[in-house]
Amino acid sequence: MNDILFLVLVVIVALAVLLLVPRWLVSRAAKKVVRIFQDHGAVNAKNARTAGELGLTPPGFLQRLARTRDYKPQALNILIKAEIVQMTEDGRLYLVEDRLASTRLGQR
Repeated sequence: MNDILFLVLVVIVALAVLLLVPRWLVSRAAKKVVRIFQDHGAVNAKNARTAGELGLTPPGFLQRLARTRDYKPQALNILIKAEIVQMTEDGRLYLVEDRLASTRLGQR
């Protein structure tokens, strides 16, 4: 009976880790992405930058093999969908600080 209980507990902990750790890593990466935009001054359409200029392009195949996973491109996509980061007509990106302030990321 104790073995079954222990196995069930291990499975529950493993599922919690598999679900919560990636979420935490994306959240941490989102904070880094916001900081990158602020450091580059890309906080309005006039000062917008490309993803390449900001260093937010997804790594190539060989780079992915040699490094740990980079969650910043995924965090950038989430910020774009949440309209915290917007895109100009020519594909450059900028941070909308008003929208950021109304989120958990904007409250430090």
